[in-house]
Amino acid sequence: MPPSMAYFLTWTTHGTWLHGDERGSVDRHNRGVGTPTALPEAERARLERDRAAGPAVLLSDEARAIVERVICRHCEIRGWSLAACNVRTNHVHVVVGQCGEYLPEEVMSQFKAWSTRRLREAGLAGADARVWTEHGSTRWINDEESLGRAVDCVLNRQ
Repeated sequence: MPPSMAYFLTWTTHGTWLHGDERGSVDRHNRGVGTPTALPEAERARLERDRAAGPAVLLSDEARAIVERVICRHCEIRGWSLAACNVRTNHVHVVVGQCGEYLPEEVMSQFKAWSTRRLREAGLAGADARVWTEHGSTRWINDEESLGRAVDCVLNRQ
């Protein structure tokens, strides 16, 4: 398959948006394009909280700035085109293009790994603390209209 024009990546901080959450969530049964999110389910959310490895992570203003700098710098180093980035207290949105043969999961993993490293160096995350959820949302963008919508979502609808 040829490389995508861009990727729309979203991931959450650890423990802040669990399966069963009242806002809905994405799981293995509710993740395809056009499928509804998993419905809120109080018991499932409670079980997820009980199983969580460590406390929920909310990013401070300083941590948010570090994560944004890491993403920008990583794109510069890799030669990727950063179309939009928005680091929130409990999630991150990135629209990135020109990633060559890297799959969106690999791009997201690199952003998460380097961000975690820099947060630890700044003393904003413990050596063993989980900062991010295990996966995230990885959408392929294959046309200019979709790219424009994704950038608008990241920059203007948060």
